[in-house]
Amino acid sequence: MTERQQKILSLINKVTKKNETPALEESLFESGYLDSFALPDLVAELEDAFAIQIPDSDLNPRKFDSIERIESYLDQRG
Repeated sequence: MTERQQKILSLINKVTKKNETPALEESLFESGYLDSFALPDLVAELEDAFAIQIPDSDLNPRKFDSIERIESYLDQRG
């Protein structure tokens, strides 16, 4: 796991108050790790941690469904 992936995982754990390590490609929503109520909190944490703005139009669970997808999204945001 890269340093950035570890940082993403720590933010997910902070929001969910869980201390588990899902697989990088595991669906965080299907596994029950995240739900739609936790998504805005996770997005706020990602914005703070990575100094980016995530528009409301991107608040789609598919974009944040796994650690890999979150990392890919961050790559696209620059």
